[in-house]
Amino acid sequence: MDEYLISTINKLQDALAPLGGGSQSPIDLPQITVVGSQSSGKSSVLENIVGRDFLPRGTGIVTRRPLVLQLINRRAANDDSSSNDNVKSTTNELLDLDLDDKKAKAYEKNNNSNAVKGQAEDNQDEWGEFLHLPDRKFFNFEEIRQEIVRETDKVTGGNLGISSVPINLRIYSPHVLTLTLVDLPGLTKVPVGDQPPDIERQIKDMLLKYISKPNAIILSVNAANTDLANSDGLKLAREVDPEGTRTIGVLTKVDLMDQGTDVIDILAGRVIPLRYGYIPVINRGQKDIEHKKTIRAALDDERKFFEGHSSYSSKAQYCGTPYLAKKLNSILLHHIRQTLPEIKAKIEATLKKYQSELFNLGPETMDSSNSIVLSMITDFSNEYAGILDGEAKEMSSNELSGGARVSFVFHEVFKNGIDSLDPFDQIKDSDIRTIMYNSSGSAPSLFVGTEAFEVLVKQQIKRFEEPSLKLISLVFDELVRMLKQIIKQPKYSRYPALREAISNQFIEYLKEAIIPTNEFVVDIIKAEETYINTAHPDLLKGSQAMAMVDEKLHPRQVAVDPKTGKPLPNSAAVPATPAVPSPEEKSGFFGGFFSSKNKKKLASLESPPPVLKATGQMTDRETMETEVIKLLISSYFNIVKRTVADVIPKALMLKLIVKSRTDIQKVLLEKLYNERNIEELTKENDGTIQRRLECKKMVDILRHASEIVSSV
Repeated sequence: MDEYLISTINKLQDALAPLGGGSQSPIDLPQITVVGSQSSGKSSVLENIVGRDFLPRGTGIVTRRPLVLQLINRRAANDDSSSNDNVKSTTNELLDLDLDDKKAKAYEKNNNSNAVKGQAEDNQDEWGEFLHLPDRKFFNFEEIRQEIVRETDKVTGGNLGISSVPINLRIYSPHVLTLTLVDLPGLTKVPVGDQPPDIERQIKDMLLKYISKPNAIILSVNAANTDLANSDGLKLAREVDPEGTRTIGVLTKVDLMDQGTDVIDILAGRVIPLRYGYIPVINRGQKDIEHKKTIRAALDDERKFFEGHSSYSSKAQYCGTPYLAKKLNSILLHHIRQTLPEIKAKIEATLKKYQSELFNLGPETMDSSNSIVLSMITDFSNEYAGILDGEAKEMSSNELSGGARVSFVFHEVFKNGIDSLDPFDQIKDSDIRTIMYNSSGSAPSLFVGTEAFEVLVKQQIKRFEEPSLKLISLVFDELVRMLKQIIKQPKYSRYPALREAISNQFIEYLKEAIIPTNEFVVDIIKAEETYINTAHPDLLKGSQAMAMVDEKLHPRQVAVDPKTGKPLPNSAAVPATPAVPSPEEKSGFFGGFFSSKNKKKLASLESPPPVLKATGQMTDRETMETEVIKLLISSYFNIVKRTVADVIPKALMLKLIVKSRTDIQKVLLEKLYNERNIEELTKENDGTIQRRLECKKMVDILRHASEIVSSV
């Protein structure tokens, strides 16, 4: 079961490989990522774990693309398959350091026709397979090295550049533990050759893409003969894992430390503690490589070094590459068990997301251009009606939209605007006084006439026209907003020319519909202005207005008890005594005109001035009549205000909103369905074509990944 779990992750890595590595992959798989500086011995550690020499070597940056290394334990061909019940679990096996030299030499003799000279250790039980070459097995590990170099140069070029696209290599061997590691480019400081000047930043950014994912176990390779606090790999690991909870340290070059020094303090966690601790290993030196020292022999020397060293002999079983491989296998298995349910859920959620987007993008081809136009117009008309009626497919809980915004404009914006109109912010008492005299003609009126009231109230009713027309403009803006809300959907982006045509025709239709709507609204206001219904049941009666004004101008005084201050019982109210003007005091409308004249000038009957205005103090009667007219104007204005606030939105619903919902499909069909250039209208967007291909690729990959994890 343990090997099967790692095998499942390996299959997922292969399935997701076309998406690239790091942050480009939508699924965060559990994997061991190897980081370290160029000189830390990172590649040598991986070769020791595999037990074979197969990674490119040289100066500068050798690993320029991530290498996803999948190690699979496969029993040798000459093993008795019937003895499986007696075979121990792979995780309990150490690396088999013994190799049948005769078998290796015989295999080399039989395959000496290869173009690339093989290694002495090549045999029929160990081989490699590349994901980009699925039908080929590499028994010659020198060819594996050359294929890594060739595939790297294919993507990055020959100028030592880097790429985040991984190379997937699977190695089958009876001498490895089932394990998956990702070898990342080594950290560097100075550009070499034709490398870009920002190569350090590029490498760091690539490493961070891989190791910053929560499911990545960080294998930090550090040289033991340098200060651990200055380790580039450990420093980078601490940036994304400051607590060291998913980092394991490897100490190389332990045999090159000064005499009398060791790494015991580091191993004990007294320097920079890590959750998984540190493991010391010994790699081959440059001299060993030049003399073709095999990794099997190097691993044997490593074991002897730790067993014979005074500082490490007591804990030799926890040192060296075999223990490192077992530890990594155990860590990876534990991590996979913890994260597998989350991975399943993530794959299913991501698959549904891309399937939904692919569905919205539509199929690659449809029957004909006419059917496309018909379908798009029908969908647009239905969605427009749905938004107006509050039946949109996607109902927002964050803000008002569609018909709800129109309702807000009607009942909040327009109503509040109408309610804010005050007839007396433009009418002064002197204006009312002047109109009263003008409306009575040559004979002064004996009673309060309706002519002055009607003249004044008609002027105020006219003021409702401007906000009513403004309301039409606001509703137009809201309908255009609905249009944009509809056509921003991916299915309309698929045909940009058709989307633009629908948008233009819709706006053009609304502009044409606004003209009769404006006329209708203006007629409603004119109707109110034309006929003043003085018999309206809600209008204040004249007698009521007179009584209210009389009470206001001449409040009645009630006798009170001087001791208690309470009204005396059975005491009649005494009307206040009005001030009596002196006989000489001239008052009334023309009082101001004659007050400055002497008797001789008055007797000469001078012509009145070209402009006569009310300048004198109002008489009691003028004051009373003015107040009565103001009460009547206020009463009738409020009646019209309620009518306008109710009728104008109804008019807009009839002439603009409902009409557009009813007619828009017919109008669009008439304008677009029989277009001569209908083929141009239904030309698909290049971006949509590209996005459909990307979504289709993602759906196929994620569906395959879903099949893999569903078997666990």
